[in-house]
Amino acid sequence: METRTLDTDRAVITYDVSGEGRPLMMIGQPMDASGFTALRAQFPDRKVITYDPRGIGRSTRSDGRTDNTPEIQAADVHAVIQEVGGPVDLFASSGGAVTALELVAAYPDDVTTLVAHEPPIIDVLPDAAAARRARDAFMNAYQAKGQGAGMAAFIQMSSWQGEYTDEYFALPLPDPAQFGMPAEDDGTRDDPLLGTHSLAITDYYPQVQKLAAAPTRVVLAVGEETGDAFTARTAIHTARLLGQEAVVFPSHHGGFMGGEFGYAGKPEEFAAKLREVLG
Repeated sequence: METRTLDTDRAVITYDVSGEGRPLMMIGQPMDASGFTALRAQFPDRKVITYDPRGIGRSTRSDGRTDNTPEIQAADVHAVIQEVGGPVDLFASSGGAVTALELVAAYPDDVTTLVAHEPPIIDVLPDAAAARRARDAFMNAYQAKGQGAGMAAFIQMSSWQGEYTDEYFALPLPDPAQFGMPAEDDGTRDDPLLGTHSLAITDYYPQVQKLAAAPTRVVLAVGEETGDAFTARTAIHTARLLGQEAVVFPSHHGGFMGGEFGYAGKPEEFAAKLREVLG
């Protein structure tokens, strides 16, 4: 695997390239390239490209901003694709799937097939206002009490099954200790998942007409184990917005991982399904 850097608009993007063959790029947000280690290993016959989003992992930024907007991220991904040679097939996870939808809308010739796995887009939901309230609650917990409290509240929000009801909002904030996390506040507020940096991701709305006009084949994907949780519902409703049904993949939101970040999925089964979908 070769690691390269690329100067983009006031950022230095670090990306990795391995193998030969038809290009397959894998992106996440706020996850960096290290989360795709297990999935990359399943594609020795492809030229696989991964990257760290600006300001995350090995990629730096000098634009004076801390927000992670899909528009800026898409421009960075476009620049990487131009460097490695496109078009590419693209597997995009979570916030990376939101970036990927903007990429296809803005740079329609970059991607042959996009598999957008569980993009967390609030406004496609029938209970969007309640979902936004639930999201704001874990961000507020983070700002008030720190990383442990914020992450515990995030887990509670992201694992809730179904729409956010009065029953959900009656729940107390969970104790970080029940998830094995410290309750102490270290004073930092730069977590790219829990901070306000990610508001632009969950508040994004797909450019439906541009996606329909693009030559890219767009596939929305949902994990079979995600159930009726937030990102399953956003994937299903985004698919319906685009006039399709979400394709069911093995495992859960991180089903492509083999233990990265302590999050084990079913990478071999997941890769087999991804191969099938990519054709």
